[in-house]
Amino acid sequence: MRLGSLNPKLIYQNAVHTWLMAGVILVLLMVVIGGVTRLTQSGLSMVRWEPIIGAIPPTTAEQWQQEFVEYQASPEFKAYNSHFTLSDYKQIYFWEYLHRLIGRMVGLVFIFPAMFFWVKGVFDLRMKKQVMLIFLGGLFQGFLGWYMVKSGLVDMPHVSHYRLTAHLSTALALAAYIYWLSLEWKIFTRIEAPTIKKGTIALTVLLGIQIIYGGLVAGLKAGKMYNTFPKMGRTWFPSDLNTALDLHGVFSLFANGVVVQFIHRYLAYLVIGGVILLWWRIKKNASELRPLGDYLLIMVGIQFFLGVLTLIWAVPVSLGLLHQMGAVVLLLGLVKMVKKTAYINH
Repeated sequence: MRLGSLNPKLIYQNAVHTWLMAGVILVLLMVVIGGVTRLTQSGLSMVRWEPIIGAIPPTTAEQWQQEFVEYQASPEFKAYNSHFTLSDYKQIYFWEYLHRLIGRMVGLVFIFPAMFFWVKGVFDLRMKKQVMLIFLGGLFQGFLGWYMVKSGLVDMPHVSHYRLTAHLSTALALAAYIYWLSLEWKIFTRIEAPTIKKGTIALTVLLGIQIIYGGLVAGLKAGKMYNTFPKMGRTWFPSDLNTALDLHGVFSLFANGVVVQFIHRYLAYLVIGGVILLWWRIKKNASELRPLGDYLLIMVGIQFFLGVLTLIWAVPVSLGLLHQMGAVVLLLGLVKMVKKTAYINH
């Protein structure tokens, strides 16, 4: 049979899978660099958003001085970094620039192969819609990133913790969605396990809420509060919990650092319990899924351990990043479990 007579989807199946996985890796790399940017207080170093010409960094002494002068007019410089020299400024500028540069790379790596596969007739109508959704998701991420930074350039030198959480959560949702699509281009046997599938979906939703609260913890710097474990100070419930709830009411669930850290801690126990329950059901009813179940059990244990260390050592950069990536790896493992299981069809 001639190559040209084959279905284009079959010809380029492995290539599309590789392309989508490259997209997942690049989005996650951007999340990692974004974490470094946040933890090193570098996110407000670039005070302008220039999607095109901003790809070229300052190259001359005059250009660097102009960038530094514009930064000196920002709230962050006036409040915290008035002692900065140009050399200090270049260090924080590097991380924010790298974060934005990788965002541009994600766009290029995505759009040109997508155009090639589109023209070659590899995508059916459903996949074309999914590709467009990824493209729009990427554009939205870029906009949301600037919208987040802008919140710290007006009056207060702090980005909105709501916008930071939205930026992080949507990035991970986009990575999970691309990974989900990549699995559709990889051949594997699906297991009829409706109970496990339902449980995995519920656990994925729970982990998603936990990730959102992780973003709120980061945005409120709540990880630097109550750096003791397993208790919060000397008690299981923080001593000022009632005060926070009385002062802010329902908004304290999202805006008070003490309450947010409290919720994040106890959601972690629910996630661990959910993974253990899922693992037990797999062990009893779906031995074919045992390797993936073991993986999830190991990963949730590592993630919990990293979370404890990150907390008691008051969020050092290295542990903060590892804890963030642990959540990502666990999320992708759950996505794969959902994909590998199926409802019973009669």
